[in-house]
Amino acid sequence: MSLDLSDVPADLREAVEAALEAAGVGDGHLAVEIVDADRIQELNHEHRGKDSPTDVLAFPVDGVGPVAGPRELGDVAICPEHCTDVTEAAIHGVLHLCGHDHETDDGEMLAVQGRVLASLR
Repeated sequence: MSLDLSDVPADLREAVEAALEAAGVGDGHLAVEIVDADRIQELNHEHRGKDSPTDVLAFPVDGVGPVAGPRELGDVAICPEHCTDVTEAAIHGVLHLCGHDHETDDGEMLAVQGRVLASLR
């Protein structure tokens, strides 16, 4: 198996690959899309019931357990207008796709995110 990053903007592939490696994910496909404020607000409302724009949303597909065939990790939507750093937002979204949740993990996800970001700088 291998990683399919063909649906990730070229300037974010290194960060996405580093986040996947940090999460221990070595195979699968994911997509990262850059969206405007109206689209991220629409997605946030539709999927989270929040009628406001946000910086990044992640939509996991296959989860973290075994699957038959190539793993579909999911999709990440990033709104540059609402984030400080698009690279950090990409890392954040990818870690969510890999099963991390900063709301429940006592800071583990944000620590991994910080280490990945620091390794790229």
